[in-house]
Amino acid sequence: MKTVISDLRFAVRTLAKSPGFAAVAIVSLALGIGANTAIFQLIDAVRLRTLPVKSPQELAQLHIDDMTHARGNWLRDASVTNPLWEQIRQRQQVFSEIFAWADEEVNLSPNQEAHFARRLWVSGNFFDALGVRPMLGRVFSPADDRRGCGLAGAVISYGFWQREFGGSASVIGKKIVVGGGGRVNVIGVTPPSFFGLEVGRQFDLAMPICSVATSDEKRLDSGTTWWLTVMGRLKPGVSVAQADAHFQAISPGIFEATLPADYPPVSVKPYLAMKLNAFAAGGGLSSLRDQYSTPLGLLLAIAGLVLLIACANLANLMLARASAREREIAVRLAIGASRARLIQQLMTEGLLLAITGAAGALFLARELSQFLVAFLGSGDNFVFQDVRPDWRVFGFTAFLALVTCVFFSLAPALRATQAQPGDVLKSGSRGMTAGRERFGLRRILVASQIALSLVLMVGALLFVRTLNNLMTVEPGFRESGILIARVSYGWLDLPASRYANLRRDLVEHIQAIPGVDAAAETASLPAVDGHNWVNTMWMDGSDVSSSRDIFRSLVGPGYFHTIGTPLLAGREFDERDTPTSVNTAIVSEEFARRFSLGPNPIGKRFWIERTPIGGYAEIVCEIVGVVKNSKYRDLRQDFVPVAYFPISQFPQPVTGFNVLIRSGAGLDALTPSVRRAISDVNPNIGYSFSVFKTRIEESLLRERLMAVLSGMFGGLAVLLATVGLYGVISYTVARRTNEIGIRIALGAGRNNVMGLILRETGMLLAVGLGAGVLIALVAGRAAATLLFGLEPNDPLTFVAAGGVLTVVALIASYLPARRAARVDPMVALRHE
Repeated sequence: MKTVISDLRFAVRTLAKSPGFAAVAIVSLALGIGANTAIFQLIDAVRLRTLPVKSPQELAQLHIDDMTHARGNWLRDASVTNPLWEQIRQRQQVFSEIFAWADEEVNLSPNQEAHFARRLWVSGNFFDALGVRPMLGRVFSPADDRRGCGLAGAVISYGFWQREFGGSASVIGKKIVVGGGGRVNVIGVTPPSFFGLEVGRQFDLAMPICSVATSDEKRLDSGTTWWLTVMGRLKPGVSVAQADAHFQAISPGIFEATLPADYPPVSVKPYLAMKLNAFAAGGGLSSLRDQYSTPLGLLLAIAGLVLLIACANLANLMLARASAREREIAVRLAIGASRARLIQQLMTEGLLLAITGAAGALFLARELSQFLVAFLGSGDNFVFQDVRPDWRVFGFTAFLALVTCVFFSLAPALRATQAQPGDVLKSGSRGMTAGRERFGLRRILVASQIALSLVLMVGALLFVRTLNNLMTVEPGFRESGILIARVSYGWLDLPASRYANLRRDLVEHIQAIPGVDAAAETASLPAVDGHNWVNTMWMDGSDVSSSRDIFRSLVGPGYFHTIGTPLLAGREFDERDTPTSVNTAIVSEEFARRFSLGPNPIGKRFWIERTPIGGYAEIVCEIVGVVKNSKYRDLRQDFVPVAYFPISQFPQPVTGFNVLIRSGAGLDALTPSVRRAISDVNPNIGYSFSVFKTRIEESLLRERLMAVLSGMFGGLAVLLATVGLYGVISYTVARRTNEIGIRIALGAGRNNVMGLILRETGMLLAVGLGAGVLIALVAGRAAATLLFGLEPNDPLTFVAAGGVLTVVALIASYLPARRAARVDPMVALRHE
């Protein structure tokens, strides 16, 4: 321990004599380790942590084999209907506790501008099965979740309690307005650690499943509303594989018992063929995990390359320091110091730098982590993530500090102690460290930096170009100049016939606002909502066996004019499309092409399977228009066959929809006028506003994250490589000063000297770029799924990246080369 302390003191004194070197080393390490730690923190939170519940490894989740035909427009991953949930609960024998839940957005404002929160519908034993105990009050019991329970109370999250009630201890018994009208009592508060069962999102309040009947009385009995997620805690000794086999065995009886009486004939067979499967669910559900696992993994690899480049730079600096201290080390060896003792001392300097850099990295990691969470949570895509450092994060940072220490200090320490003391002392100012063999190591390090920098530059350009391709792709509709007013009024409890009049009055009032060019209603937003409304369709006169899947959308009159999608044939929806008139549809170009409808499909009819909602079965529709193709689910998706249907002919009352408002005036100035128009129609209508173009940009968060961070890391890598190359060329000039003086004295011109130095750069550049191209070609395959509109081996990208590095390398080499060309021969000869 005395030796270690002595070495640390000596390392501090030595580094204090070279503050510039110490500062560069510490900042480089802090940036490299901090970037890696921040991304690891997010990976840890998204992928590695289990749910904050009792024994999460015992949890399993049920899902159904993908049967899109049978599940129709209510398809949702891992969801079941309430009749299925009740049958599963009665028949299963492998779970000691089984529970169900669903989530949705709810408006907490009784009227006017909406205030949205995330609500969980949960079975009565939900909290007990998870082992979640209340912080205040109580949680639900099975007695709270029985048919006819009404608004049976709400359990709120810790975050919601702090945000909405200021952490008041008297919150129990207070009322919350839900859905614009209903009032529910707060009965409990969950602890801070419990965010729900979906990683990346935090719930606000939970209510019993039975309470859903107060706003949607048919949902509990509907065999076609797929909305509940079923999970359970495995009995002791039961594995996930055994549970999976059990549910597959009991599936036929469950689906036969829950087949709705009026189910469409085309869907009966697929419904009865469904199978329940079980899989481990200790990590919870997460759309965030599915969407960002690959990008975060790639970003961690990119940050790792930046750290390697920083280590190569520091190794070069340490080699230069070893050259300067060669006589000191030779003297120590000559008077009896062992080689191992000197290596320990030099490694202690490296470890001190690594530890100091890691300490700064933890601070940078915290800031960068918060930036990443805020980046992912912009707009309506709010992401809740606990990224506080834990033992895994500290362990990861400590591991990086030790590894980097070995990377940048071990080789210089070994090199510095290899020289024979007698040779060094006789060589004067030129020691063995300056020899050709040792200088070769510095060349290898710089060539490696160039190679890794090329890989990062190629990656950055690929992701930047992907984002640009998505931003400039032709979506088939207008993005700018459109305000979205999201309105809801289901709590008004109007007769079904009044809702259609209310929607029409609302759109007319908005259209009458000065500066509004057009307005129309739609149930979903193209390329934004990520909706996937699929139904089976077959042409009139064809057999059902020839059916295919199509995508659906509900829109109002003037929709295509408002959003700027050209009408190619026929007409838009208008007052002729009523609940009692012939069912109509407008189809996309891809729809007409896919089903070979010919040059004039107007008037042709097709049948569509409509999963029964309120007793409706399949219907026949007449095509009244054809529109240009437009993106449906997201901007990445190819054009798909889409059929648009009038909202006015939808069998159920539409109590919430989007009004698209196109205006050439400023959208911010338009918002107050739209508020007044909505209030004039009915002051109890809830609403919220957003800008369509902003929503489109928010749908590209993943691509923007990759473009921004890979660009930052690529730029940092090029900067580090530039510094490394400049250092090597400067060192070359310094050690060849005598040779350059002789060449000039014998008649060599300045251009000849500059060419001599630049050839050194060209050699390093050629080796680095060659190796970098090979590495980038292999590494690019990992990013293929994240690219759009280009391939991982895109030639233009490689040429551009290589060109940038070449220009930067020449600039970094020009100053030392010019300095060499101006060497005074007499000064150079005296230098020896």
